[in-house]
Amino acid sequence: MADPWTYAGPVAQLRANNGVVTLVDESTFAISGSAGDISLGGAQGLFVRDTRILSRFEIVVNGSRTEPLAAVTDDPFSSTFVSRCRPPPGRADSTLMVFRSRYVGQGMREDITIRNFGDEPSFCSVELFVGADFADLFAVKEGRVRDGAHDDPVSGTITGDIKGEPDGGTGRTSSGLGTPAMTFSYRRGGVTRGVEVRFSGPVSLDQDLATFEMIVPPRGEWSTSVEVAPVIDGVSVDPRYRRGQPVERAEPAERLARWRRQVPQVETDHPGLKSVVARSAEDLGALRIFDPDYPERMVVAAGAPWFMTVFGRDSLLTAWMALLVDQDLALGVLQTLARFQGNEVDPRHDEQPGRILHEMRFGAAASLSLGGGSIYYGSADATPLFVMLLGELRRWGVAGELVDELLPNAERAIEWIEQFGDADGDGYVEYHRATDRGLTNQGWKDSWDGIRYADGRVAEAPIALCEVQAYTYGAFLARAHFAFEVGDIATNVRFRAKAAELKAAFNRDFWLEDKGWFAVGLDADKHPIDSLTSNIGHCLWTGIVDEDKAGQVADRLVSPEMFSGWGVRTLATNNAGYNPISYHCGSVWPHDTAIVAAGLARYGFDGPAQQLILALFDAAVAQGGRLPELFSGLDRGELSVPVGYPTSCSPQAWSAASPLLCLRTLLHLDPWIPQGKTWLSPNLPEGIGHLKVEGIPLAGTRVTIEVGDGVSGGVSITGLPPEIEVIRQPRLPTTEPRSIPRIGPAGSEADR
Repeated sequence: MADPWTYAGPVAQLRANNGVVTLVDESTFAISGSAGDISLGGAQGLFVRDTRILSRFEIVVNGSRTEPLAAVTDDPFSSTFVSRCRPPPGRADSTLMVFRSRYVGQGMREDITIRNFGDEPSFCSVELFVGADFADLFAVKEGRVRDGAHDDPVSGTITGDIKGEPDGGTGRTSSGLGTPAMTFSYRRGGVTRGVEVRFSGPVSLDQDLATFEMIVPPRGEWSTSVEVAPVIDGVSVDPRYRRGQPVERAEPAERLARWRRQVPQVETDHPGLKSVVARSAEDLGALRIFDPDYPERMVVAAGAPWFMTVFGRDSLLTAWMALLVDQDLALGVLQTLARFQGNEVDPRHDEQPGRILHEMRFGAAASLSLGGGSIYYGSADATPLFVMLLGELRRWGVAGELVDELLPNAERAIEWIEQFGDADGDGYVEYHRATDRGLTNQGWKDSWDGIRYADGRVAEAPIALCEVQAYTYGAFLARAHFAFEVGDIATNVRFRAKAAELKAAFNRDFWLEDKGWFAVGLDADKHPIDSLTSNIGHCLWTGIVDEDKAGQVADRLVSPEMFSGWGVRTLATNNAGYNPISYHCGSVWPHDTAIVAAGLARYGFDGPAQQLILALFDAAVAQGGRLPELFSGLDRGELSVPVGYPTSCSPQAWSAASPLLCLRTLLHLDPWIPQGKTWLSPNLPEGIGHLKVEGIPLAGTRVTIEVGDGVSGGVSITGLPPEIEVIRQPRLPTTEPRSIPRIGPAGSEADR
């Protein structure tokens, strides 16, 4: 079986002819058709901790499948499926409708109601087919499971027991036998898994079939409830939604309600902006994970359905983008990643002392704790991003003592950068996997062919990526700030000097004078990898780009070859490797475009930044208000809607957070609370005449910023403590570079 971090082949299709519905809560998710059925032979199922505990959950009424009418998903973790029973022979219409209310969370609950709109009593036979294959998430994703049989050679040799054991014996009616249930179990080596499917009311059970028979009165209804509970190493885990208990009092519902109450509210005259930001906040709320060992800490899963787990890079960038909404998310991410920071040299997992993890998985986990997962560390950028985010959290003035507790972890991260990241001592952080089990590419474009030369050749490691050097620059400056705060002048001077040296070397070695852009990386021979990519926009974001080069970079990023009309392509159309429907070689990633826009704004190119931001908002509106993980790089002039990528995660964390970073970019909001300052210089594009953001968490209170028509002076900020000075920088022409007010990672005091 391929390791999850090395698989590069096709993945199972999620989209059925009648659509697909995905519900998520932490590491539990359910994928079904629009009638609510989970069908065999594809990627559908109920998954808990990377294991499919239900591979079939299908309802047949009076011998026929129902006709789907609607699937209403008011919450990320719940949906009501409405369908019609097929009419009996000789009749045009049916009088029976089926309502299935599903709630996922550490298992699943489903309330099933049959309503009779006829004037006569109606006999109903409801058959519920249930199956469990306990397939690994990646076996499902990669299409190695067919109708319960594992295709890959390792899984094919499993001798685990998968069985149904209904209470009271096969075929017997459960009335009087206590809680009726089906139990499926599985064993592989020392790993055991199981699932209990519990029923309410009289039901007849037989291996994989539960049958309910009833007379539904005229204008009346019949209801039952089914509960699905995972079993881990012989211990049954109760679902978060229990039969007979109020839904609104369940933990996921209460958490989401609290999240909604604290999310800042947006008012604007721009059609779609408010709904897009609201959708973003809602998706982030759904993707949060709470570790039972540390329930006060929240982290964010990378995306549904395939990546409902902790990713270092994804979590760090998402938390940065979401600072406008909730800084506690960033704190929880940092605390969790610090907890699992690398301690030893282990080539099997690319672990090294001080390294921040890339990915966590739970296939053989013995509990629901994050500590039970297996970890892979193959990321070149998560470690400097960890230090950058900690520095930014300090600037927002959040939980000073908790940030202090993480400073030793930041120090260990810096040591990794200097000792392991820069293995050859040339001043740049490179990556090269320790074994053939690891990721070939270890930047954010981590597909096997994600880093190419302009002529289409695929670059080979070790590679020093441009954005990794940019993040390292930001990490050095953050480390210098930490030293300055405690009066450690020698360390402050050392890291400011290291940042300056890295910036000078980067602008010398990565710059392609004949092309007017930076190389995406340096190869093993220190030759530039000369393709034109979106990665260079990340370099603007951190401030590593010399101002005399920024204008050319900005021009390239919004050129027709790079800007699709919906966002920035990952690779320019005039490069040999360009493919608009590839994963990293011509597609558009919303988080990437949002970072590029923030980078442009940092250097004063507000016009191009606004162009990208408005394009992203349009793309979100065209896709129902939600930005998926990625979409095609086809030009907007060819088609009036973005073309989706077949296996894109949706919701996906950093895509969900992208509109929030765009909102901050438009506001030019740059706090430095410990120093008693906040930079604020909004600049709205045409099409947005008024913007009000109410309830921004800042300096221990809630702040409201209003910009545009009818506002005295064009901008107001209320709720900020009087000791915080608001600095209004004058707007400069968008063609003139500037470094303040910055949107990207921290510069030094001298930069001010």
